[in-house]
This record gives sequence, structure tokens and C-alpha cells, in this order.
Amino acid sequence: MQISPHVVSDVMTRAVVAVGRDAPFKDIVRLMERWEVSALPVLEGEGRVIGVVSEADLLPKEEFREGVPDRFTQRQRLSDLARAGALTAEEAMSSPAVTVHGTTTLAEAARIMARRNVKRLPVIDGEGKLEGVVSRSDLLKVFLRDDEELTEEVRHDVVDRLFPLSADHIRVEVSEGVVTLTGWVDSAELVSVAERLARAVEGIVDVRCHLAGGSGVR
Repeated sequence: MQISPHVVSDVMTRAVVAVGRDAPFKDIVRLMERWEVSALPVLEGEGRVIGVVSEADLLPKEEFREGVPDRFTQRQRLSDLARAGALTAEEAMSSPAVTVHGTTTLAEAARIMARRNVKRLPVIDGEGKLEGVVSRSDLLKVFLRDDEELTEEVRHDVVDRLFPLSADHIRVEVSEGVVTLTGWVDSAELVSVAERLARAVEGIVDVRCHLAGGSGVR
């Protein structure tokens, strides 16, 4: 049985396009278009991530093309105004980069993306060197796991472990990622735990728990 990919290193993209700090503005745009990405890690030395340059970092050059805005906008958009004059990756990038390690859980990576409003995260090792990139689409790969694989994992990691005495009386069915648990259990107090653990299996969309025990039916 294949183990669920619980961490970033299981789903990240390892072949990554990156730029150095001196990369010219137009080269950055060309790379983004060629590789169909919205952001590029900026590296120095032997591959240490020092920042990320994104489409949002480059757009001020076009936005403020017609001249300096009013004073209110200037006060509110100082960093964007500085980026409008950027000629290199170092001048345009956001730094320090928002990064994760390969051992970061997928749930935590998703929280970081949502909290920091980014679509991609460079993945670094203990020395800050680039190992890969994880994107929103990478985090969604877990939902491509087939129902049979999910059924086996819920059976093995949830049912067999929580209810060794009554596992034969429990039916596990998964359809389109939705798992249904039905049957009799010897420990009714563990039913809520079973539901929570089944929901935590990577790729499960929802849980329908209909397990009966000594204290009644859920």
C-alpha cells in the first residue's frame, strides 16, 4: 500500500527555473512566459534563495509608466514605486522569500500560502539552498489518488488500528474521495476519533460515519 504524501517533498516540483540577483528585467519576463510560471526564485552563490520575483513585483513598471502618482498613492505604494524603476531581479524581488522545507506538512504549506497570499513557495534545505518549488496545484495532487488506494489506507491506518477486535464488522467504501464507514465497533468512544483520522487521510474529500457501538449509532 502506498503511504499518503503528507509532506511537501512528496509533491513538490524538483526541476525549477530560477534566476540570479543580476538577471535583467526582460529576461525575467521571458522566462516566466517560456516556462508558464508566475514567480521565480532568486538565487545567489551555490543556490541559496534570497528572494522571489513575481508577476506582481514586475507589474508596477507598467502601472506607473505614465508618471509619478499623487502624494497619497506615493505614501501607500512606496515599495511598488521603487519596483517600477527596477532593472534587475534583485531590485524587483520580494525579500526575504517566503519558503518551506521539504518536511513541511501539506496542510501547513497551504496555510502559509493562504496567510501570505502567494501561489508558489520555494522549498529549501537546512542551508537555505533551493530544492524545489511547491505550488497550489501541487498541493491538490493528493486529490488525484484513486478510490481503491484510499480505501486500503483508511482500512489499514484507521479501522484496523482503532478497532482490532471488530475490524471484520466494519465496511469501508470510498467513492469520488468520499469515505463511508458502516458497521459495528467494540469501542463506541473511538467513533469520533475514527472519523477525524479518516478525514485526515490525504486525498479524502469527506467522511460519512455510520458506526454503531455500545452507546448507540452515529
